[in-house]
Amino acid sequence: MPKFLIQATYTHEGTKGLLEEGASSRRATVEQLVAGLGGTVEAMYFAFGEDDLVCIIDFPDPVSMAAVSLSVKASGALRTRATPLLTLDEIDEATRRRVTFRPPGA
Repeated sequence: MPKFLIQATYTHEGTKGLLEEGASSRRATVEQLVAGLGGTVEAMYFAFGEDDLVCIIDFPDPVSMAAVSLSVKASGALRTRATPLLTLDEIDEATRRRVTFRPPGA
């Protein structure tokens, strides 16, 4: 199942909601949302700095990740980035594939 690193920053309104509902409530909401598309939350942490929230999420396919991303962004409560995570075996497979590429000007 594909894994994704989610990095999120709460907006002003999202932060107000977090203060009202608490972190445990947000975890339950994220787990319910992800499970509804056949995924699981592997890890969820709150952080200081540029990102307020960091998650590792498994989804059955990238389209499920896109659906969640669109819905969350449309809410206006968070700004998010989703990064696909690849296993060592997947990178090993990628290194065995031959790609013909000509850089610009070459």
